[in-house]
Amino acid sequence: MKTKTKKTEIHFDAEALVARVEGFAAGREPARERTVKLPPPVKQMPAKEIRAIRAQLGCTQLEFAALLNVPKVTAVSWENGTRKPSGAALRLLAIAKHHPEALQAA
Repeated sequence: MKTKTKKTEIHFDAEALVARVEGFAAGREPARERTVKLPPPVKQMPAKEIRAIRAQLGCTQLEFAALLNVPKVTAVSWENGTRKPSGAALRLLAIAKHHPEALQAA
């Protein structure tokens, strides 16, 4: 059985776009600006600090790993210092450190 897909037409008005760009260049059209304040990059965390975060949460290594959605072996290796968290894991650990209630509410 074939399923029909609904086709959506996209309307693009090139003349309106050109008019807006020209108006902006001539100073007649105001610029729309949006500022997003990003937090600073998270610095690497030593194993001792990761253990302290888990202790602050009052959970076992298995529960800690489940809260962070990582395998237990990963959380344990972070605490032992054999591996270092990076990227999103570092940001999540920083949230757990400063706002533990947010991690437990998720």
